[in-house]
Order: sequence, then C-alpha cells, then structure tokens
Amino acid sequence: MSKGDATRLAIVGLGLIGLRHAETISQIDGVELCAIVDPAEQSKAKAKSLGVEYFSDLSSMIKAVNPAGIILATPTKLHAHQGLECVAAGIPTLIEKPLADHLDDAAKLVKAAEANGTPLMVGHHRRFNPIIQEAKAILAGQKIGDIRAVHAKCWFYKPDDYFDVAPWRKLKGAGPISVNLVHDVDLLRHLCGEITQVQAQSTPSIRGYENEDLAAAILKFANGAIGTITVSDSISAPWSWEMTARENPAYPYTAQSTYQIGGSEGSLSIPDLTVWKHEGKQDWWAPMSATTNHSDAADPLINQIKHFASVIHGNAQPLVSGREGLRTLAVIDAIQTAAETGQTIHLDDPFENTGLAKSKFNSEQDTSIKPNLNQSA
Repeated sequence: MSKGDATRLAIVGLGLIGLRHAETISQIDGVELCAIVDPAEQSKAKAKSLGVEYFSDLSSMIKAVNPAGIILATPTKLHAHQGLECVAAGIPTLIEKPLADHLDDAAKLVKAAEANGTPLMVGHHRRFNPIIQEAKAILAGQKIGDIRAVHAKCWFYKPDDYFDVAPWRKLKGAGPISVNLVHDVDLLRHLCGEITQVQAQSTPSIRGYENEDLAAAILKFANGAIGTITVSDSISAPWSWEMTARENPAYPYTAQSTYQIGGSEGSLSIPDLTVWKHEGKQDWWAPMSATTNHSDAADPLINQIKHFASVIHGNAQPLVSGREGLRTLAVIDAIQTAAETGQTIHLDDPFENTGLAKSKFNSEQDTSIKPNLNQSA
C-alpha cells in the first residue's frame, strides 16, 4: 500500500494516551497520522517533529484535513461535545474511555452516531489483548464450569506530578472509578456477562482533591454470579493490570494476578491464565493442580488501530461499539451513585432515561464480532 493509499488518522489531545496512539500509528503499515489537535503550545512542536499538520481546535482540523478517522484522547468532559462534532461530519471516531462524563450525554452521542451511520468505537483496548481473548475462550469452553464469583483488584500509587501536570485529574468525576476502574469493569462485563445490580463505597482523596482515591463495589451479574472489585490510586501495591499484564513496558512487571474468576469446576486467574482444579473428585481435602495457558504476544493498541482502520473501510463492525462503551459507563455511573447514596442500584435505572431502547441494552453481546488481529490496515 502506497503512502497515498494509507488510512489517514487525526489525534485530538496529545496527553499520555494521545502520545501512545501517535507512537502506535507509526508502527502500522497502511495507517498514517495526518494531524494533531491540541491547544497546548508544546503540541505544535510535537506535530512538527512528527511531520504532520497542527491545529489548536477540532473544527479547523476537520474543515482543512477531513481525515478518514479521528481518535479523541482529550479529557473526559470534552468527549461528548467533540464526539458529536466528529459524528456530524460523518467521520468514524475512536473515543478514549470513558465514553463521556455523564450517561445522558454518552447516550446522545451513541444515538447521533447510529442515526447517521457513523462508526463509533470506544477505547477499551484491553479487549484486543490476546491474554483477554484466551481468557474468554477458556471461560466459553466451560473449562472452569459455570462462573460463580469474580474478584478484581486495581491498586497502584500515582505520583503527585501526575495530577499537577493535568489539574483536571484532581476534580470530581476524574477519580480512579471513572479513569481506571472503567477498564476493569469493561473486562468483567466482557468475560463474565452483564452486570445487573451494584452496591458500593468510596472514600475522599487523602491528598485533598475533589475526587475519591479509594472505592469498592459488589456486583451482581445476570447469570447469578457475584463480583467484588476495588480500586485505589493511592495504594502502593503490585496488583493492577498495568503491573501484571506487561501490556505497557513503562510499568514494572510484578508477576502477580489481578483478576480471579471462580467456577463450579475450577478457577481462573488473569493475566497469568492459570486454571486451578481439584485432582479427581471436587473436595477441599483433595489436592489441586494448576495449568497455565499461554497466549500470543501482541500490543493491544496496535490491534485496536488495525481494527479501527478495518471499521473505517467497512470491513468490520466495532468490537467495542458506542453501545458497548455506554453499557460499561452505565455500570461506572451506578458505582458512583451507589457510593454517594448508599443505595443498591439496579442497572435498569440508568437505562430508562438514556433515550435508547432498554431492550437493546439488556440483550446479549454480539459474540460473533471478533477482530482479525493479523489483518493489515
């Protein structure tokens, strides 16, 4: 594929994840970065170093460049407004998680995209990790029987300068529930099924910020399973996806697991993909054997961009569509509401006012849509 035939992508927002997307695009044949949008002065110099056009606002870029696709990597509060602008222009869009900071705004965005047929993807890139695809296959193959329980830990310590360089991270709604736990909730939905009921608690930031820095939730799944999940960005610990999955070399590897899924015939830990079973009769007095499964090594961000290019060209449906992003956001919204009110939240409630058919939210996920991770863009 010649450079002129490459799929031209623009990145809006050149923070941590925006820079990673720029680096990722440079590694993929048939995809090229054509523009960067960011009001920060240093982004202009970065765009020049990358040899792409620079714009300080989204509207100007769309009019001047009209890219094949747009990646929105801006602060969450901007996602809905900017997403609507991209959709109105008919440009396929990959929006970083979470889809928006308010459920109603996210629903309006999904409705707009579906109304004019503009592809909308949400950046839950961990679904593109071969580890998760192997875990999904293990569970689908009933290798641990029926899922009964799940526990997930998302503990790490973010340094002070993480917040100082981007003060919006200190504000209400930008805590680890929406910024970090949203990834883990999406994977639990993907692996274990829809979440129908939530109870939660949270504590204020010990650093004095507006947001929380610790939260825990009890999740009830449609299949009857029960889950517990905790998150904190102020705990020094080895148990987080970042430090266990070796997905991003910037994080040290701790050789721990961060998810445990318990079944009627065995249990699975992730990301090490170890299946535990009793030898012979199921009995707590009987020895257990551990079988570690293996997956291919691949960068999920690369897989996600390749898939996005295929979606742009009409060769695939989004693995993580706007509706999927909205389903995950609804659980995050329920966790935040439960933590604030002390009430048990039923997931029918957040859907009633979204303006989208509730029956579609409660339908089974389309498991027939799978990315071809070996396809060229």
